[in-house]
Amino acid sequence: MSKNRILSYENLVVILMGAAFGFVFFDRLALNFLSPFLVPELHLNNTQLGALAAGLALTWAIAGYAVGTLSDYFQNRKTLLVCAIVIFSICSVGSGLANSFLTLLAARLVMGLAEGPVLPIAQSIMAAESSEHRRGFNMGVLQNFFSALLSNFAAPLVLVAIGQIYGWRSAFYIAAVPGFVVAALIVAFIREPSSGAAPASTASARNTIPLSTMLKHRNIWVCAIVSCLMVSWLLIQITFLPIYLVQVRGLSPSAMSVAVAATGIATAASSIIVPALSDRFGRRPILILSGFVAAIAPVTTVMFDGPLPLMVLLMGLGNLAIGSFSLFMATVPSETIPRTHVATALGFIMGVGELAGGFVGPAVAGIASDVFGPSSSMWIAATLCICAGLLCLILDETAPRVLERHKRMIVSSPA
Repeated sequence: MSKNRILSYENLVVILMGAAFGFVFFDRLALNFLSPFLVPELHLNNTQLGALAAGLALTWAIAGYAVGTLSDYFQNRKTLLVCAIVIFSICSVGSGLANSFLTLLAARLVMGLAEGPVLPIAQSIMAAESSEHRRGFNMGVLQNFFSALLSNFAAPLVLVAIGQIYGWRSAFYIAAVPGFVVAALIVAFIREPSSGAAPASTASARNTIPLSTMLKHRNIWVCAIVSCLMVSWLLIQITFLPIYLVQVRGLSPSAMSVAVAATGIATAASSIIVPALSDRFGRRPILILSGFVAAIAPVTTVMFDGPLPLMVLLMGLGNLAIGSFSLFMATVPSETIPRTHVATALGFIMGVGELAGGFVGPAVAGIASDVFGPSSSMWIAATLCICAGLLCLILDETAPRVLERHKRMIVSSPA
């Protein structure tokens, strides 16, 4: 019986959907980890580096909401997911071929269009295939564990090593390969989630929801604003941390890659710990705590002058907050809104998060770094995550186990 549970279809979905999103971020963050090599060769400044991250985030936001809505309408999630994975893998090759800021920007813009739909579609598939008591855990592992393991831990070690030996262009080419493999595995082993027995015409009508109706759910608009703040917190650090550690803190590229990879271990652990804690103690308190814990990472980057291992440990502690991303981007919305509208809601929350947090955040931080100094980006990140923690105070609790516990307490209390 134990063996059957391990080899269950639910676990297979977790692994393949997680791998799909993990390699999305592997390809997305390749630019940041390779920035110490390509910035001098292409003569880029912080403003242009921020613009590259912002441009990808802009197209990611547009595609995430638009294609997520289409996947709900047509119920063809698997096909759209496979197409998106293949296209963003091709775009990684395009990044390696770039010979100027504009050609690199063009490749990143197209990559954003392909990568944007991957997470909302993958999470909607995961929500449909998850048992209720494992929903938060599954969605957390999908979104955070694999992305942390592949993009935060493996990517800096692998890509920087390849960049040092063979050049940054070769690193982009190699980064494209895993995406093609994952796409083939999804075609072979993942089925299209069932949408029920309703006729196609009525199902199509049912699977659309006006934005105004969706925003009547308080959790939806709160999660959307938190997404803006926390995505900005994350992408500002991801964009500027590698170059900051090399140019300001004086680390070599190889030492930088080890430091960033070490924090990736904490991020991977958070993807299991944080969602599991939220299943037990509730989404709301864990999200509040995560907002304040997140401030430790950027503040440590700027202020801590002690030994590098201790600095990395403190940065890793702050990165535990990344485990909360699946809660406000996927778990809370999917527990708030009807199942037939989940991909639309997730696409909206991830889309506005990318638009405000991913597009505006790195762009503003890049300008601030050029005007006020490189540490400005880290102080902006710290401020944003604290605001997110405060906003989570008004969330409605959605964790099934916690709600059931509250119901039992009400029933057992004297009249």
